[in-house]
Amino acid sequence: MLGSSAVPEMTVRELKTLMDAGKRPMLVDVRGEEEYAAANLDGMLIRLDTLPARVAELESYRDELLVVHCRSGARSANAVQFLLANGFKNVRNLKGGLMAWSREIDPSMPTY
Repeated sequence: MLGSSAVPEMTVRELKTLMDAGKRPMLVDVRGEEEYAAANLDGMLIRLDTLPARVAELESYRDELLVVHCRSGARSANAVQFLLANGFKNVRNLKGGLMAWSREIDPSMPTY
């Protein structure tokens, strides 16, 4: 069982396996617009600072797997905690974020 401060995570390899199997989860990117333009996984862009005001946009995904990511996993961990506190049950932080994706899955993805 997770402790109160634990954030459920998914590795980039686990995400890639799901995607390759045609089971792409809803991806939520909590970085800024400029970061998203530089490199992204084609997820819904909702900046971390706007998440409280925009959480209703995720309501239709409440019962689906949501994978939240950022550059390294820190901002997305905060977003996962927020979503869990607001009743979302199946939320995962992408461990290592896009840096891990670039390092382990797609070296052509720009890092910054």
